[in-house]
Amino acid sequence: MDTILETRGLTKRYRDVNALYDVSMNVKRGDICGVVGDNGAGKTTLFKLLCGLAFPTAGEMSLFGAQAPRDLERQRARIGAIIEVPGFYPALSVEKNLECCRIQKGVPGKDAVARVLESMGLAYAKDRACKNLSMGMKQRLGLAMALMGEPEVLVLDEPTSGLDPSGIVEMRGLLQRLNREKGITIVISSHHLAELEQLATVYAFIRNGCLVEQVSAEALRARCADCVDIAVSDAARFTALLERELHHERYQVLPDGTVRIFDPQLGIEVYSGLAAQYGLDVFKLERRKMSLEQYYLEMREKGGTWC
Repeated sequence: MDTILETRGLTKRYRDVNALYDVSMNVKRGDICGVVGDNGAGKTTLFKLLCGLAFPTAGEMSLFGAQAPRDLERQRARIGAIIEVPGFYPALSVEKNLECCRIQKGVPGKDAVARVLESMGLAYAKDRACKNLSMGMKQRLGLAMALMGEPEVLVLDEPTSGLDPSGIVEMRGLLQRLNREKGITIVISSHHLAELEQLATVYAFIRNGCLVEQVSAEALRARCADCVDIAVSDAARFTALLERELHHERYQVLPDGTVRIFDPQLGIEVYSGLAAQYGLDVFKLERRKMSLEQYYLEMREKGGTWC
């Protein structure tokens, strides 16, 4: 697969604050790249730089192989985006908003609007004023506007924000269909990590403006294959034994005192046996799989690798 989006040392500074710092990442054709981070982590800044809505303080960017500023601007015509919230003319109808979008983007042929209405399932609501749309329909219209001109890449900043559970599932289905049937590459941020886990093929974890890790979904699944939760009478002593006797340092003590052992290389009975050998009582012992949310929270709590 060819790389269609790449950054090298990308930095955006506002006065003395680095909104984004030294970010180097790449997205290959056909990827669904999930960008994960807290509010203020730098996700929206990254998206604005990719779409030409802001300009980097330092670093380089490549889109479809183009790097020069003038060439980048031409290649951005191949990108559709929703940044922060979709923008509409509230008094205008769905169809007229799409027509304005078509003219703004310079997309030829009025039938382009009809095609987008049909593909997004909005044809029945084409005459409805945008101010009267539900949140789900507004997000769907925002996606329709991003798709105007048949882009090869979609950059979507929190497209499921404000949606109810059925709306989130519907949005996921739409994005999967666009990726599968039209081959559209998607870069998406979301706070719904459980939903993102069902969608993304690669993840980029961002905090404090820094890219901490980019990892494929396949590699992350292998890394998060399972963990062992063990509650003992003395968690501090058990973790010391875990490091000294079993040379295992990847663990976390949860708020209730349970020790969570990540990527266990030994059978579950070895960990309970270690506790029993040193006179520790075992109150709970279970093996479980770690979710994307748990993986992310573990990265946050460890803190050492964050910039």
